[in-house]
Formats: sequence, structure tokens, C-alpha cells
Amino acid sequence: MDPNQRGNANGARSVYFVSDSTGVTAETFGRSLLAQFGLGRRRDDASNVQEHRLPFVDSIEKARAARRAIDEQCDKDGVRALVFSTLVDASIAAELGRTKGLFLDLFASFIGPLERELELKAEHVLGASHADAQTPAYRRRIEAIDYALATDDGQRPDRLREADVVLVGVSRCGKTPTSLYLAMQHGLKAANVPLIPEDFERARLPEALAGLEGRIFGLTIAPARLSEIRQGRRPGSRYAALETCRTEIEQAAALMAAAGIACLSTTSRSIEEIAATVLQQLEAQRGAGRDA
Repeated sequence: MDPNQRGNANGARSVYFVSDSTGVTAETFGRSLLAQFGLGRRRDDASNVQEHRLPFVDSIEKARAARRAIDEQCDKDGVRALVFSTLVDASIAAELGRTKGLFLDLFASFIGPLERELELKAEHVLGASHADAQTPAYRRRIEAIDYALATDDGQRPDRLREADVVLVGVSRCGKTPTSLYLAMQHGLKAANVPLIPEDFERARLPEALAGLEGRIFGLTIAPARLSEIRQGRRPGSRYAALETCRTEIEQAAALMAAAGIACLSTTSRSIEEIAATVLQQLEAQRGAGRDA
């Protein structure tokens, strides 16, 4: 392998997320670390890493097969792959740790210090972080996902009263993915309502939003970015034209300002950042309500 080479023939670095369970923890943590070096997924869906998720590696045999696949990729690329692991079983982790890639054992970095601090031994249960399928929190997440899907894009306005949060904004500004993320990760019933030309003509928010103050959050976006997104959906259409996007965004901002709804720009924020901001504002509002 050439130590001076930084990626494969496509200019991408091979990255593996290996777990004895779903691989979500390894992937989330690994991506967070890679982002500090400008590596990982980007807004245009291009990537400077070649990602591979290897879930359910829960035996020595599977770890050996995973190691062979990683080593073959290392030889093909001429550079070491990056291997992020959340394997709990020490013997399985040790087998994978023999890889030619750079092996980063995320659990081992923290289990030892926590055992010493808590004066407890870790149980080393496979998939423990996901063993919550029968808990109230898990059921709440499933209900929230069902709700987000049922009320997406202004459907079922009769169910908006059930919402923990309602996202409002023009078409394609990020409402749907944020609603689903809030449901999946935080168990919040998140509805979303698009602002359409009829709302701008009436110069007021949809009637279904009346009385939901305190649960409504506005999303906005830069006109050029919105046009870019819409071009991918309807190329060359008036819907995707920059001037249309600019006008809709300005009108939406005016409607929300008149209703006292703060707007959050999604232009350069990830879904995680948008959701975190919404949660922070919700908590602040609840705190203000308790103090009142």
C-alpha cells in the first residue's frame, strides 16, 4: 500500500461501520468524527468517502469474513480503510482488530473509564442500546412516526391538535425530513404544513393552524438553494424558477412575521441541527409556561 495515497481510484476513502447490532451508533459516531476533517456526506450527495455498513457481526466467523472484505478493499485502494467498530464482545472485536485498516474501537475507548468511575462491570450485552422494542419510549416513537407520515405535507388537518410541533414553510424547504427525524429520534408528533400560493393571496396562514401558537415553527431557506432543490424535482419549471422561489420565501416570511412565528433557515443546517434547535425552543417555551 502506498502511504502517500489518500483514497481509491475515485478519490474516496473507504470507511467501514461495523457492529454486532444495526450499526447506527458506529455510523453516527464515525460520521461525526470524519466531519471534523471535512470527510463524509455532503449536501449535493457527492462524498469523499466510500461508506460500508456491516451490521450484525455477532460471531468470530462473521468478524473473520468482515476482516477479509476490509483487507481486500485496503489492497485494492492501496491505502488503509477506516474501520469504526461498536463490537461489544472482546473476542469478536479482537478478530476484527487484526485488519489492515485503521481499527477504531469506539466502545473500548469509553467502557474502561466508565467501569472505573462507576465501580461497575459492563454487561457486554449484544445490541443493548437497541433492546427497547417493548418500552413506552419505543412505542411512542412508532406512534410518532405513524403520525408524521399521516400528517405529512398538510394531510389530515383535523389531526393537527395532536401535534407536539408543527413545521411550516414553502414546498421543499426541509419540513418532511425534519418531521420524520423528530419522530424517529425523539418520539415527537411532528406535523408539517406547506404554505401555498392561496395562502399568500389571502395574506394569512392556513385556518388549520389557528390556536396552535407555541407549537408552530417556521422553516425558511435561501432562494438559490430552494431553486436548486426544486430543479431536481421539476427541471425548468416555473415552480423551480429562482424568481418564484424568491417571491414565495419573501411572502412566507411576511406571513409568519405577522403571526409572530420565528423562522429558522435550513440553508446550511443539517436535519440534526434543525431538530436540535426546534427542541431547544420547545423546551424554552415550556419553561416559560411553567414560570408564568
